[in-house]
Amino acid sequence: MISTFYLPGRVCSTKAIKEIAEKASAQYTMICLKPDIEWVYLGQERMIQVLEMTGATMVYADHFNKVQRDHVQSTKEELWDISEAPVIDYQIGALRDDFDFGAVLLWDTQKLKSIVSQMDTEYEFGGLYDLRLRATESDQGTKDQVPLVHIPEYLYYEVENDTRKSGEKLFDYVDPRNRAVQIEMEACVTAHLKRIGAYLQPGEYKTLPQAGEYPVTASVIIPCKNRVKTIADAIHSALSQKVRAPYSFNVIVVDDNSTDGTAQKIQELMNGDASLNGANGELIYIVQDKTWHAIGGNWNVAIHDPRCGKYAIQLDSDDTYFDENTVQKFIDTFAGLDPEQDSHATPKYGMVIGTYQLTNMAGEILPPGVIDHREWTDDNGRNNALRINGLGAPRGFYVPLLRTINYPTTKYGEDYAVGLRISRDYPIGRIYDVVYNCRRWEDNSDANCDIVAMNRNNWYKDRLRTFELLARIRG
Repeated sequence: MISTFYLPGRVCSTKAIKEIAEKASAQYTMICLKPDIEWVYLGQERMIQVLEMTGATMVYADHFNKVQRDHVQSTKEELWDISEAPVIDYQIGALRDDFDFGAVLLWDTQKLKSIVSQMDTEYEFGGLYDLRLRATESDQGTKDQVPLVHIPEYLYYEVENDTRKSGEKLFDYVDPRNRAVQIEMEACVTAHLKRIGAYLQPGEYKTLPQAGEYPVTASVIIPCKNRVKTIADAIHSALSQKVRAPYSFNVIVVDDNSTDGTAQKIQELMNGDASLNGANGELIYIVQDKTWHAIGGNWNVAIHDPRCGKYAIQLDSDDTYFDENTVQKFIDTFAGLDPEQDSHATPKYGMVIGTYQLTNMAGEILPPGVIDHREWTDDNGRNNALRINGLGAPRGFYVPLLRTINYPTTKYGEDYAVGLRISRDYPIGRIYDVVYNCRRWEDNSDANCDIVAMNRNNWYKDRLRTFELLARIRG
């Protein structure tokens, strides 16, 4: 009843997928991405049952992870630590190539063969990615459902060998060693977007709104909550910026009801540090009310404040700028590197994204080091943006445009949502010099998420891609 095949992970060739389809002779085809799968009693039967009940093309399930213990004192001790590993529902916007299905994918063989027969591009790495993108295309643009069905039941055990923290895995997709793989994955998703009518042609943009009058050229926006250990570093870094005449800037700190002494720390800085009294740029302190804001809501308050500048430039409350020239580089890039641009002129870009380096709190470089997102291209960056989990940092925005879009009121993925929305209709500029220190420490929001938090974050970003994908299909 089942033809079973083993693939060594998500990265595989089109040739391997075609060989599986050719050799599959049973009613169902099971593709295992890891060896040594152990089944819960009647687990395989349950997967078949759900496949038949739903008419799905492929089903996948929650499972248990087995991690081998480092030190076993006696033969009586368990060799493995067992933990639950739930996965998430697939959405039409789940376009990232690292979507976690678990190690077992059960396919309807006839549907598998039909899809494979349409695979007309030979990929060295993107065979499985191409297969599952094509498997979703019949329902694209008509309803928010896909024929890849998640069974929320723990049906098998798989061995987990990658035991790194979530914050360490986060940047695998921008590791230069993976560049050849990423190029193919971009080709896969671009072809998919063309087939479903969601592809954006190069150079087709709307006109940016006019600038009007603003009190300063740029505002550094620092949203914060419970960052007493790091907020002083961020504020000092922002106010150390130097911009040449006639440009000007200020710094807007938005505190969202901190309870750890952050608010008191900011007040101490403002009352006792002469360098924070406007030597370079004015420091503006906004205290939020008690309603829900999160990072997105804090940004909205800042950009709609009448003291906000023409450009709003990100600085997270636990990070710092690389040097004193970051704000000026953003101003120049927005202006198209025209030093004579009038302060009221419309810029070249709706958004500018810089390059950052990963460091620890002592300033030492952490792997993979510099994150420049050079995979972005003017022709295809906004299409590939639907595949990757972030567009880079720091981010700068043209405020007249941002005020028409606004941030979603959420504490995760808010920047990605805005970047996707802007990229749909407006050009995005890039700065490939390092302008930002992304400091990794134990209190980073993604430093060491458990699987439930990771699933929640990934589901939300998939949801953002679903919204954006549907908007692009609609035109």
